[in-house]
Amino acid sequence: MRAIIFDRQLKFVRNCPRPRRKCDEALVRVLKAGVCNTDLEIIKGYMGFRGILGHEFVGVVERAARRDWVGQRVAGEINCACGSCGCCARGLRTHCPRRSVLGILNRHGAFADFLTLPLANLHRVPDSVGDDEAVFVEPLAAAFQILEQVKIGPSHNVAVLGDGKLGLLAAQVLHLAGAKVTAVGRHSEKLAILERRGIRVCLRADGGQGYDVVVDCTGLPGGFDLATRLTRPRGTLVLKSTAAAHAQLNLAPLVINEVTLIGSRCGPFPPALAALARKRVDVLSLISARYPLERGLQALKAAARHGALKVLIEMASP
Repeated sequence: MRAIIFDRQLKFVRNCPRPRRKCDEALVRVLKAGVCNTDLEIIKGYMGFRGILGHEFVGVVERAARRDWVGQRVAGEINCACGSCGCCARGLRTHCPRRSVLGILNRHGAFADFLTLPLANLHRVPDSVGDDEAVFVEPLAAAFQILEQVKIGPSHNVAVLGDGKLGLLAAQVLHLAGAKVTAVGRHSEKLAILERRGIRVCLRADGGQGYDVVVDCTGLPGGFDLATRLTRPRGTLVLKSTAAAHAQLNLAPLVINEVTLIGSRCGPFPPALAALARKRVDVLSLISARYPLERGLQALKAAARHGALKVLIEMASP
């Protein structure tokens, strides 16, 4: 099969072995995949991953132990837990110390014709959700995870920092929750996507007395410092950024202002799929380019360009 592999350098190969599924797994034919900032950070050295990149996808089940799954269009949760450790027993499967993670840790990813995932990780995609929209299920679920971790409602002033893909999704999700959202970014054309949905935007952060909740989606080492300055005393700072680069951190303001710091990553698929099915979130405006799999290296370069949003990799032969 065809695949994009990272092994200290990126390469496109045509003769990569098709993955062999385990008895509890499905073989999925990938239709489309999205390039995530995490993919770009892996290329810089994040997680030390070697293998097929990619974890945002929509595909069709080709083989599975349960026949009712064959032919189903699916998106998939990326953390594959062992099911027997203490974390798994407590329901913390995404924190299983023995887990593999699609395209990120010990499991080949979605920038290929086929991938394997446990059936327990798969979610059927409703007919009302197109392939382009379904690619966004995983990052949209990550945005919904904020609501799983922090109580947010109409009384909360919330700042979302960063106008990249995750920032635009998080701002929309928190707006749906009724919060008074301010999206802070550097690109007026990106922020216009949110303005069209009635979300306040600004190009310069001004916290005044500070925000109740600040979500850092900048993906930049310096984002934490800005987020800290914008969080009010006894407010909550949610970190969504992962970066290979390290920043010097001044943690004293967190102590002085008694700020609650929350790390946040993968989230629930059902509310993400429901929001897409009901067209409550605009994801199509976030697509900036499409490339066939054969041009996947160019797709990754395009995704790394300043101002790029979601770049899709399409598996059908041109």
